[in-house]
Amino acid sequence: MKTRFIFLLGVLLLSLALSSCGSSTITVQPQPYQPAITVTGSGLVTLTPDIAYINIGVHSQDASASAAMNENNASAQAVIDTIKSAGVADKDIQTTNFSVYPQQQYDGNGKITGILYMVDNSVYVTVRNLTKLGGLLDASVRAGANTINNISFDVADRNAALSQARLAAVADARKQADELTGATGVSLGSVQSISYNDSSAPLTVQYARLEAAAPAPNVPVQPGSMQITTRVTIVYGIK
Repeated sequence: MKTRFIFLLGVLLLSLALSSCGSSTITVQPQPYQPAITVTGSGLVTLTPDIAYINIGVHSQDASASAAMNENNASAQAVIDTIKSAGVADKDIQTTNFSVYPQQQYDGNGKITGILYMVDNSVYVTVRNLTKLGGLLDASVRAGANTINNISFDVADRNAALSQARLAAVADARKQADELTGATGVSLGSVQSISYNDSSAPLTVQYARLEAAAPAPNVPVQPGSMQITTRVTIVYGIK
């Protein structure tokens, strides 16, 4: 009888242990309130572009697909040769579009009168010497280019400008924090968190299709200026 009692007691203790393992309660102590101040500073750097990206293309059309292609191939090769002769390296010339497609022609009554085959060949060119850009555009048109789109000006190396903008943004945020804490009679503590965002965009100039028969000599091109902006949000403890 005593042995049976001990056995039942052991089973009961084991059941209690298993039930405690299956369900548990974790108590989290609330963190003490930490007063803080959040400020956002901005930094702006103005740069003069030193590089340009441009799409230069040749559009041809003919009732014969082969004739349209032959004409386009000859003009496109002449344009590429001209771009290279202007000092643009092979690595900075990339074909971005080559297409051949038919286009139906209609008379004044909407009746189909025939089909013309359209051929387009475009290259994406990186110009690293902006003093040569106007002459390159003029020479490209003379060589047969009749489509020039989206000239984008940019800065080849933004690292130094980004660092300058970030430092200016941090200084601006700290100045605001000092002013606010000084005005409210509290002291600025340590930094609790920092987040930032850099923003900049290349300048883009839209160019319509150009007429190869009447190019403008020394195309005037002004790169203007561009801006790099950094916004920094800093959370300081206060005491």
